[in-house]
Amino acid sequence: MPKIIILRGNSGSGKSTVAKALQQKIGHGTFLVSQDYVRREMLFLQGKPHNQVISLLENLIEYGFHHCEITILDGILDAEAYESLFRRIKELFADNIFAYYFDIPFEETLNRHSQKPYANEVGEAKLREWWKADDFINIIEEKIITKDASISETVERIYKNINEQHNERSQQWTNDA
Repeated sequence: MPKIIILRGNSGSGKSTVAKALQQKIGHGTFLVSQDYVRREMLFLQGKPHNQVISLLENLIEYGFHHCEITILDGILDAEAYESLFRRIKELFADNIFAYYFDIPFEETLNRHSQKPYANEVGEAKLREWWKADDFINIIEEKIITKDASISETVERIYKNINEQHNERSQQWTNDA
């Protein structure tokens, strides 16, 4: 059964870095969908969520469901604005959703953002405008990642969660047989 990993949080919280490292750890065939890449590179849009972005993300997620064992979705993914995407994910993946919310203080995200190659394109004022505290998805349970968790610790935690579920289901199947 295909699985999806959702990595959400404010800009500069480490989602994309973790997503790329996780894709490397899981290995070939892991489908990585980045909200930023879809919005900025593929559609060349700026600012708030656009229906084009949501629609394309839904199509990409559906592709991942049908063609990949694991899909990773990362982005700010505002809970309210992207609710239709989360409902579609829940329909497709059911109990195979691994969702994580990066609960990082604004000051730390500002520091992390300053180290990005495009840091000069978006300043502190814009980051404050975008900032949303505790923007949890109500229809999907999310685990919390804090500022104290390193990239490698976060990747290992998520990887372990995925494998634990796989092992539990394999064990259950064996017991039922």
